[in-house]
Amino acid sequence: MTIVTGATTAIITPFKNGKLDEQTYARLIQRQIDNGIDAVCPVGTTGESCTLQFDEDVRCIEIAVEVCKGTKTQVLAGAGSNATHEAIRIAQQAQKLGVDAIFSVSPYYNKPTQEGLYQHYKAVADSVPDLGFMLYNVPGRTGVDILASTVQRLYNDCKNMYGIKEATGSLDRVIELQSLMPNLKILSGDDAIDYSILTSGGAGITSVTANLLPDLKSKLVHDTLAGNLVEAKALSEKLYPINKVLFCEANPIPIKAAMYIAGLIDTLEYRLPLTAPSVENMKAIEKILEQYEVQK
Repeated sequence: MTIVTGATTAIITPFKNGKLDEQTYARLIQRQIDNGIDAVCPVGTTGESCTLQFDEDVRCIEIAVEVCKGTKTQVLAGAGSNATHEAIRIAQQAQKLGVDAIFSVSPYYNKPTQEGLYQHYKAVADSVPDLGFMLYNVPGRTGVDILASTVQRLYNDCKNMYGIKEATGSLDRVIELQSLMPNLKILSGDDAIDYSILTSGGAGITSVTANLLPDLKSKLVHDTLAGNLVEAKALSEKLYPINKVLFCEANPIPIKAAMYIAGLIDTLEYRLPLTAPSVENMKAIEKILEQYEVQK
């Protein structure tokens, strides 16, 4: 079983004329590899997974595996759904395609109990027992919080469940998880507090901002984990304005807009119900981008 940690990127899904833009997608992943990212994370929240069809989901994962093959960059694929059977289907397909590990967002909209979350995740983890498995807790998007006690149950009962992408925005939760499970791998799911989570014992990040600035985000993680805290803290502060503006509207609306402005994607397309940013927010993104040098 492979354990994926370090600097990871929640990669966007580019569209052209309503369809997956495979060529651009492969190029964006290669750019991540070239800029020192440890793993790419296809078909997560940032990848608009909830509006992708199953075959598109599979193709995104397949391309990521193809591009990363033979490199040091791993593939931590999204395998989440609000239907347990669908999450299992995606997880098993991801395993067949050769991903290094998977992460699975908590079921959204149907708001399961903690027992429901436990049963859901245990079923998914048990369906791929030899594949590294991470929980993904983002209650602001899903409407349900995976409590630390539930994480602990899963950690104890699922041999392949090694970590969690923690996106509650709470350092208190991070410390609670560590106090219960010292060996649990915690990845920050909030760009603005990556440095704080890493210096509190986090094992890595899953970043939205890294789509745009993979060089800086990978350096932030690697410097922090290596103990170069003065440099890392300065970099964290430098990144704060862009981290902030990239969440001025629902993710991935701002990050796609920023990448379009920077010339990293040719078309600015989303899947409805997501739409382009407001005029005011587009201007705000443009203004903040002036502070950074975006590597092509």
